[in-house]
Amino acid sequence: MTASQGITFLLFAVVAAITPGPSNLILTSTGANVGLLRGLPCLGGVVIGMGLMMFLVAFGLGNVVLASPGLVLLLKWGGISFLLWLSWKIATAGRSDATTEKQPLGFWGAVAFQWINPKSWLVSISAVSVYLHPVAGTAFTQAIGFGLLFILAALPSCFIWLAFGASVQRFLSTKRSARIFNVTMGALLAGSVLLFIW
Repeated sequence: MTASQGITFLLFAVVAAITPGPSNLILTSTGANVGLLRGLPCLGGVVIGMGLMMFLVAFGLGNVVLASPGLVLLLKWGGISFLLWLSWKIATAGRSDATTEKQPLGFWGAVAFQWINPKSWLVSISAVSVYLHPVAGTAFTQAIGFGLLFILAALPSCFIWLAFGASVQRFLSTKRSARIFNVTMGALLAGSVLLFIW
């Protein structure tokens, strides 16, 4: 990977990781419901899962998926269905102190979520189509670079969403405020699905 390719990809990765999307809304909701420390596995899963996806798409999985319209359709509608279900679960969650017994979305769940998250696919395929260059090294070395740089960019970018959720936790002490927050987060997540339907 060339230096200019790495810098431009890193800037792309920061923008892709910090902008609102299903994973960041889940991180915010997780932070608000279970706090910063208990939300760290979810953060790790989002970041590692996205970096792994970036690596695999750059290394060739993206071509396999795109070559199968049925698989693309299955991933699209499976992801949309899961996001709508997750929106409902977030919107109907209770107060943060009432949910301490519940397990937040953990590391492996967040890793797996990236594979049905439409934004993750769009980001990975867009990045590969723009930044992968035949003269910048082998597909394997560029894929490793993309995966590692995305993890580097996503960790602080996504941490902001988890920390924001944890910081509003103290304002969610009443049932009413928690309900408003959870319904808002659920509605935003459900709304993000509309971007991927068309």
